[in-house]
Amino acid sequence: MVAVDAGVRRWLADSGEARTWVSLRTDLVMALLSVWFGVGLMIDAWAHSNLAELETFFTPWHAAFYSGFAAVSAWIIWQVYRNVRAGRSGTAAVPNGYLAGLLAIPGFAAFGFADMMWHTFLGIEQTIDILFSPSHLGLIVTMMLIITTPLRSAWNAPDVGARPRLSRLLPALMGLGFGTTLVSLFLSYGNAMEWGANSVVRAFSELRGGGTSDLATAMVITTVILIAPVLLLLRRWSLPFGSVTVLSVVGVLMPGAQTAFRNMPILLTFVAAGLVGDLLIRWLRPSRERRGAYWAYAGLSAFATWALYIAVASAVAGHLPAIPELWTGAPIVAGLIGLVLGVLLLPNAIPAQSSGTGEPDASGESGRPGDPGVRRA
Repeated sequence: MVAVDAGVRRWLADSGEARTWVSLRTDLVMALLSVWFGVGLMIDAWAHSNLAELETFFTPWHAAFYSGFAAVSAWIIWQVYRNVRAGRSGTAAVPNGYLAGLLAIPGFAAFGFADMMWHTFLGIEQTIDILFSPSHLGLIVTMMLIITTPLRSAWNAPDVGARPRLSRLLPALMGLGFGTTLVSLFLSYGNAMEWGANSVVRAFSELRGGGTSDLATAMVITTVILIAPVLLLLRRWSLPFGSVTVLSVVGVLMPGAQTAFRNMPILLTFVAAGLVGDLLIRWLRPSRERRGAYWAYAGLSAFATWALYIAVASAVAGHLPAIPELWTGAPIVAGLIGLVLGVLLLPNAIPAQSSGTGEPDASGESGRPGDPGVRRA
């Protein structure tokens, strides 16, 4: 036992080497395994939203979900084990960007066990209570840390410059996109992507009842969910064309799963809005150095998203909503919210010479990208 304890302490003790970056291929495999993980959750979300009776924890949907967790966990642990075999130990064995995901693995497993106990003794949630279960909240937080690993890995990687190619940024975009879907899932009571076209037109055609306020609130919440990740990326990189579209394609999968893709015109609207966002980036060239362009993008992209949303809903329903103040003003409100987000995330322009010379990275630590002496989560 003493020998085992000594071996564990020796393995946990930091051997002192500067932590390494993984290859693009490693991050891409991580992102693809995260797709398995994320789609497993989407299948489970579909089951909870569309099946009348769920009486056990042991279901095919949970099997898809937890097997995805096993796959991504094995990949993260393998990256660490490779470095341990090379003589590293402690945090020096963990690649840059992978530490938070590694630490989240036992946390996710513990919350998974707690969820099994919760379902066994308290039953299976099938309505809004599923979004407030403590075990589910623990699962979603730890899952977020795991699947966003490629984003943290790319954030300061020496081969990712200020203007990366889409192929180089793809794993990070996929990780952030699936992370965004987790937020949209647990705020699905305020997710406008789950509305059908007829429901949108009906909600903005009458002031009585709760439909109008429900949709207006959902549009505000969804604006923040959609715009904030893009603004975060724009503070770090000059995004290649297609980046926002990738985020949008991934982003509609979760609400699509929850609605069994019955509202396909609305879902495709958000994909189109992603393409509009890419065009706005090409036109405005927003960046941390160009504050005015950054603010303009934040406001215009939000406005365009919801203008398209109402236009498509009206086209599908066959007529515009009856209350013009609502369908004309809602995109303007969204644009103003986007502008406020832009101001909050970039209150002052950051000169180019300050880029990468001490601003905190995705893990909250500072240092120059590529500096071998800097250690990151």
